[in-house]
Amino acid sequence: MAKGSPPKKKAAATAAAKGGKDAGGWEAVDIPSTGRPIWFNPIVWALRLYFVQWALREAYHIRTYAIQEYGTVIHEFDPWFNFRATQYLADNGVERFYKWFDYMSWYPLGRPVGTTIYPGMQLTSVAIWNALPSFGVEMSLNDVCCYMPVWFGVIATVFLGLLAYECSGSIDVGVISAGIFSIIPAHIMRSVGGGYDNESVAITAMLMTFYFWVRSVRGGNSWIIGVLAGLAEYYMALSWGGYVFVVNMVALHAAVLSLTYVMRKEFDLTLHKAYSLFYVIGTYGATTVPVIGMTPLKSLEQMLPLLVFLAMQVVAVIEYQRREKNLTFEDVHKLRIQYFGTCAAAGVAVCAVLFPMGYFGPLSSRVRGLFVAHTRTGNPLVDSVAEHQPASPKAYWTYMHYACPMAPFGLALLFMKHKSHRNAMMFMVSYAVTVYYFSTKMQRLVLLAGPAAAVLAGVLISALFSMGLDALFQHEDAAAAAEKACRRRMSPQEESEARMRDLWYKNRLIRLALSIAFVIGSGAYLAPEFNRVSRQMAGWMSNPRIIKTEQINGQWTRVDDYREAYYWLRDNTPKDARVLAWWDYGYQIAGLANRTTIADGNTWNHEHIALLGKALTSPQKDGHRIVRHLADYVLVWAGGRGDDMAKSPHMARIGTSVYKDVCPGDPSCSQFG
Repeated sequence: MAKGSPPKKKAAATAAAKGGKDAGGWEAVDIPSTGRPIWFNPIVWALRLYFVQWALREAYHIRTYAIQEYGTVIHEFDPWFNFRATQYLADNGVERFYKWFDYMSWYPLGRPVGTTIYPGMQLTSVAIWNALPSFGVEMSLNDVCCYMPVWFGVIATVFLGLLAYECSGSIDVGVISAGIFSIIPAHIMRSVGGGYDNESVAITAMLMTFYFWVRSVRGGNSWIIGVLAGLAEYYMALSWGGYVFVVNMVALHAAVLSLTYVMRKEFDLTLHKAYSLFYVIGTYGATTVPVIGMTPLKSLEQMLPLLVFLAMQVVAVIEYQRREKNLTFEDVHKLRIQYFGTCAAAGVAVCAVLFPMGYFGPLSSRVRGLFVAHTRTGNPLVDSVAEHQPASPKAYWTYMHYACPMAPFGLALLFMKHKSHRNAMMFMVSYAVTVYYFSTKMQRLVLLAGPAAAVLAGVLISALFSMGLDALFQHEDAAAAAEKACRRRMSPQEESEARMRDLWYKNRLIRLALSIAFVIGSGAYLAPEFNRVSRQMAGWMSNPRIIKTEQINGQWTRVDDYREAYYWLRDNTPKDARVLAWWDYGYQIAGLANRTTIADGNTWNHEHIALLGKALTSPQKDGHRIVRHLADYVLVWAGGRGDDMAKSPHMARIGTSVYKDVCPGDPSCSQFG
């Protein structure tokens, strides 16, 4: 049947809610509400507004620690390429940007930047920079880029709160979740001021997509919001390669909802329209991004969204025939077998033709790393990156703190208590389980688990507070009504639920005591400790790495060796000088020293980086024979943790993956050094 025709149980529940007898002859009993007094509502709303402004203020303030301490400085490695690309876009315009071939990177190969970059962050930064003078605000492009993670961190907090509200149906859950997310280290680690990296914008785009998606499947005419979900997905595709996760997450949710409707012999037209709009708009937009092209229709990683879209169209055609011909469920079942059998046969035939032609691309090394042991991705370059290590229990505690142990309880409560928002609730459940699995495989993906942890912790905290308020303002006759409800004739499931409700009302003092204990514990320890740890982590993650503050001879000293070295290269070498260094430093050499590099963090050419590894780990004479053909200068960083000496085993391992003489007979270079 089409969605909207209430089944018998729903009709019975409706009759029970109104009082009297339902169609089965059961006596319906009204259960009084918790009865919170009218004067209490203004207090609740005042507290909500206070915490909303607190969350937005702290989301901004905590992300500016680096700017307050070090000024508007671009951080680390990748952000320097992003800033250099933004500067080129601002100077030359969009058309030339997309045609930009960078001869100063990956010498002697070069790099077609315009077709190998996700330009969303650069386009947004330049648009903001150009718009600010219209509002009487003058900022340099460098300052705009430094503040981008801060601004988008605040926007992400807003959409996280909206997503939490939509998935739970509770304003309190939305407010509390936004407060947690505003300072949770799992998000701050990619959104500190100066950390001008794609994730700082992409996580905001991801939360926008998720919110608009779950809002579009609420029901009725909400499907039109699928347009906004598709546009948000397009912006996500512009901004980060992680758009693949987002579109697959939405597709997974749509598939789960579709299966539940099929099992209930229903068809949800809202879901069909919303997903169709989302997929068509988002996919079309993604194909216009040069670095993506037709990948959404060719990559094995993105086949799920396509299959879900096609399956929904088949189901919609069958539903149309059911309505036109007034078919029974048995007839519909036969049609489904016939249609899907035909489509499956056609799909197998198409794949049999396209696979040998190389139409479908293989899974990337990073994606393979999510399903195999870390050291077996087949790409030692991927394996050498610390962020690609599996996440440990310590990592979850470090980046989520109290939100981590709260999340499982919040997940259970969300699943049990918020069935009135079933569609959105199922999305959050699916999202939480999926990101937990992926983050256990790759520590970098703890970033994606942060929003889920904040929402689930918000569900638990809100439930504990509500428990106390419900007990405090409970009607005197609520327990008696619950007990009376237990005595009427019911199904076994309803009888069990009624008895639990009766027990719940009778234990008012216990609920009130537990809630008061939680409030006192939260105010005295949990909340202050979470706030303290989050700020401590924010301070640590705000270190730009290109500038350090270290204790030397008992005094804290600002160490600016990196920038001074790059400025020396800029001022004391020819403009066309080529500088060979390990790929980590390529972006900084090009961005700060303005000199040609051999390789950088784009890591698109494994063999080229392997040659660097061979040159830097071979005996001096052998290394020189390679270097003299590539570069005029060699830059080696020594001293402190994480210098080139510490990285040399990774260099050797990557080198020997192509040049077997680097570590003869030892593919893992376990004996190197």
